[in-house]
Amino acid sequence: MARKTKEIPATDADRLELLTWSRSHKLSHRYVLRSKIVLGSLEGMTVEEIMNETKSSRRTIIKWRNRFREKGMDGLMGLPGPGKKPVCSAERKVEVVQKARSRPGCGYTSWSQQRIADEVGMSRSHVNRILMKADLKPHRTEYWCGKSTDPEFKEKMTAIVGLYMDPPKNAIVICVDEKTQIQALDRTRPELPLRPGNPKRQTATYKRNGTTSLIAALAVHSGEITAKTMKSNNAENFLSFLKKLDRKYTNRKLHVIVDNLSVHKHKDVKEWLGGKRKITLHLTPTCSSWLNQVGIWFNILTKDVVKGDVWTSSKQLADQLMEYIRTYNRTRAKPFQWTYTGKPLKI
Repeated sequence: MARKTKEIPATDADRLELLTWSRSHKLSHRYVLRSKIVLGSLEGMTVEEIMNETKSSRRTIIKWRNRFREKGMDGLMGLPGPGKKPVCSAERKVEVVQKARSRPGCGYTSWSQQRIADEVGMSRSHVNRILMKADLKPHRTEYWCGKSTDPEFKEKMTAIVGLYMDPPKNAIVICVDEKTQIQALDRTRPELPLRPGNPKRQTATYKRNGTTSLIAALAVHSGEITAKTMKSNNAENFLSFLKKLDRKYTNRKLHVIVDNLSVHKHKDVKEWLGGKRKITLHLTPTCSSWLNQVGIWFNILTKDVVKGDVWTSSKQLADQLMEYIRTYNRTRAKPFQWTYTGKPLKI
């Protein structure tokens, strides 16, 4: 009975590099052969099966399998000759790390492993191993909330969070925001439907059929959405929406949370609010619109509706948005649960 090869540890990067080598038409045949031997071992093939597949001897297969187990991809390059310097000296590793941490030129904003390899004259697999050991990922960017410059940040933030955590009695807390310029995109050819082995497919070329904007209000403690579509985002439409909320929530005090957009602070809005003791407008601190919970719902809307569909007109898009909102209120509306497990934020 054929014996299976012992398991060989390999990272995802190693597997990808081996696969690239095995399919290469430019690499020397010996490297292609060695990569196929190791790939066969990683896939659980027996020595006999690898011998038949690669037309190699048992001794050759065992040799390169053991070399990879001991030294990884470096082991497949062969042993250095007498007096030859290591492929990756300490100076070369420092050069790779410094390059990854520097700003690239020629119009690029970030480094790829391949471009670092080209710059320093090293294989991409070597660069990958150096960066993994240094825990550097130059191709990735993470985002964080910068500190607000608003001198009243603490007071405004505390007031808004307080409304979320402990709302006043007989009051409704509402988060309002706008999603503007939603494009009604159609494709130049009919969409191909989902089928076994193939996802839904669309042409990369498209045509624009206008835009629509959406203003929405999230009732924080019920999750219900009130919304309407509009052609443009201006103070007149915002004020009209506030009046709609006023009519909907009769005999209830309203605490409306909005960001610092100029239309929210328009003189007509202020004048109307001056005669409405039941409505209090709360502006989020500067650069802190993340405090507005309706932004979470807009993200859900984007994934469920806006991304990936086709529309022949802006009206069709607007109708679908409103249909989705009715469905959401009927089947999914519920309060969002904010959680934070990190260290306390310093204010």
